[in-house]
Amino acid sequence: MAAIDCGTNSIRLLVADVPGASGAPLDEVHSDMRVVRLGQGVDRTGRLDPVALDRTLAAAREYADRCDELGVERIRFVATSATRDAENRADFVEGVRSALGISPEVVPGTEEAALSFAGAASVIGPNQPGPILVVDIGGGSTELVLGDVGADAPTAAVSLDMGCVRLTERHLAGDPPSAEQEAAARADVAALLESSGVPVGQARTLVGVAGSVTTITAHALALPAYDRDRIHGTALTKDELLASCGALIGATRDERAAMGFMHPGRVDVIGGGAIVWSEIIRHVSAASGGAIDAGILTSEHDILDGVALSIG
Repeated sequence: MAAIDCGTNSIRLLVADVPGASGAPLDEVHSDMRVVRLGQGVDRTGRLDPVALDRTLAAAREYADRCDELGVERIRFVATSATRDAENRADFVEGVRSALGISPEVVPGTEEAALSFAGAASVIGPNQPGPILVVDIGGGSTELVLGDVGADAPTAAVSLDMGCVRLTERHLAGDPPSAEQEAAARADVAALLESSGVPVGQARTLVGVAGSVTTITAHALALPAYDRDRIHGTALTKDELLASCGALIGATRDERAAMGFMHPGRVDVIGGGAIVWSEIIRHVSAASGGAIDAGILTSEHDILDGVALSIG
């Protein structure tokens, strides 16, 4: 089977067997990620840009060919923030249907959050202190999901309209951003966190997923190149992560582009992701009395794994 996750910044494919022969939840056969920036300009215009839509549908057609080559029998295609927000989402839906022969599911934020939690929780050890707060920072939205591994459903979940692309387009025009631009972006994030309704102070483990978080972790580990195996499961302190967030926010575009672990499609938006992640870390630390400070986890397993598991 195949899972496809189409967000604001990237589109990703996971082909896997369920359950894994080795006892793992998923036995990965093939994976791929393309930065297509589907959400380019959506925060400002409320519509999908035709050029961005063409990039995304071209990737979908390539994924269709790959699925045919691998003999995939079942596909679930999930679209999230940018498509939810777009007035012309019907153009996207019809384009995907033409490329893959199935209709994409434009899922609500609450389902996106639950899928993210399911993916991350599938590889979290049973001895990890709970409750666990999973944070999925996307291009247009960020999901906060609180729950316990093995529970039937999360305790609380919310999808907030803040993400690396949305914040960058809204506030971070400078190279690097000015102090005023950074402060405005942080104020947006802080306001949304205060009104989230998720009791994050109950969290005893904080887990970050998706590209902004994994890139920040790569920086904190001083990796010469992106290394998924090194990044996954890494536990870093609050201070280590905040230092890396600050360094990435303050770097110029050229400095970020020269970092060996940095995907080219994240160069211009990682500052926005770092602002979101640093504000969440500070917010959860304060609310939990520092309970999460000593070991904040990064997971390479996220909504894409949750979509795959929902098929199996």
